[in-house]
Amino acid sequence: MAETQGQTVTVGVTGASGAILAQKALTLLDVDPRVARVHLILTDAGQRLFTEELNIAPGDAKQLPSRVLGHPADKIEVLSNKDVGASVASGSYQVDAMIVIPCSMGTLAAIANGISDDLVSRAADVMLKENRKLALCVRDTPFNRIHLENMLRAQQAGAVIMPAIPSFYHQPKTIDDLVTQYVCRVLAQIGLPQDRMYRWQGKAAATCEAKA
Repeated sequence: MAETQGQTVTVGVTGASGAILAQKALTLLDVDPRVARVHLILTDAGQRLFTEELNIAPGDAKQLPSRVLGHPADKIEVLSNKDVGASVASGSYQVDAMIVIPCSMGTLAAIANGISDDLVSRAADVMLKENRKLALCVRDTPFNRIHLENMLRAQQAGAVIMPAIPSFYHQPKTIDDLVTQYVCRVLAQIGLPQDRMYRWQGKAAATCEAKA
């Protein structure tokens, strides 16, 4: 792993399916010694996602990280999505990177078009204007033209578009294998490569002889 220490990362969770991706990202960030602080922002639909997909009922927001991870998570601070005056809404506050995981098409549209009407979209807008790392884990299918054009706009503005697409070259055996590899790839994009990520080393091409 790189030796960069004391990083601050913002994690946005929106209403697209994939709460397990957010859970894994928070798990890896929580144990990463290079990360000092994680700011967690959930949209209303993101909170519903945790309830419907992970059976984590709404409750005291401050206790949400410990309920998501299953143990105390003092490093993770929950910020209200309605609080556009929060620390991460200003470029003068140092945030090293942000991921939106999963990222709904509505949130993508807001970010791509500069509509900072909640904290997730405003925090992402700050990352772009300050030339900081922003990864958008878009999760929908199929994509229509509006989705594709918004991805292009966000990418041209400086975001990394990371569709929630699993890989299979590491021969996954479980859902967790798929989720972990994907999330590790996301974290690598924001400068936090993980030892758990499978890295392709190359393999000789298979040969097939046609039968006569």
